[in-house]
Amino acid sequence: MEPVSSSPLSLNAFVVKEHVGMFKAANNYDMYDPESGRLVLECREEKLGAFTKLLRFTDYKRMTPFHIEIREPGGKTLIEIKRGGSFVLSEVEVFDGNGELLGSFKQKFFSLGGKFDVYSASGEVLCSLKGKWTGWDFSFGIGGTEFAHVNKQWSGFGKELFTSADNYLLRIDPSLGADHPLRKLIVAAVMCIDMVLKE
Repeated sequence: MEPVSSSPLSLNAFVVKEHVGMFKAANNYDMYDPESGRLVLECREEKLGAFTKLLRFTDYKRMTPFHIEIREPGGKTLIEIKRGGSFVLSEVEVFDGNGELLGSFKQKFFSLGGKFDVYSASGEVLCSLKGKWTGWDFSFGIGGTEFAHVNKQWSGFGKELFTSADNYLLRIDPSLGADHPLRKLIVAAVMCIDMVLKE
């Protein structure tokens, strides 16, 4: 029997690669282990309505609802990320593979450069995402403690995975154990940086 830590979510680093295309309404990403180059997670947005697909090609793209599933390659869903239509500020809910609410993200009002808070299922602030999307450099933390960092710099083995500007690296601090609930919320939040703040 495999140990619990064999879950792809127990890794401390992920290379995130966006699927790019001229006429691409859905947001799809692959996540790789930078040490081995192995595909470990697939992030797919397959439940898009026809009207939402049309709006994705307009100036209203940032306001459209989304529903992303993060799963093991060809396997079970580990995380679901859902947002309804958003006219002013985004509120995104995150669920585990069984449909249980893990937490949510809420964008900060008037935040220049982008910021949102990460909440537990009970509404407690667990950490905040802060950073500059112009330089694609973000951190998750609270009270001076950093839990994770996202940027576009990677010089180690696996550098060949960085073939375009649409790839970036997520590092999670090892102090967040393999089963720490904040891990799933951080992985989910990284999928939302593009859709909530950047577009």
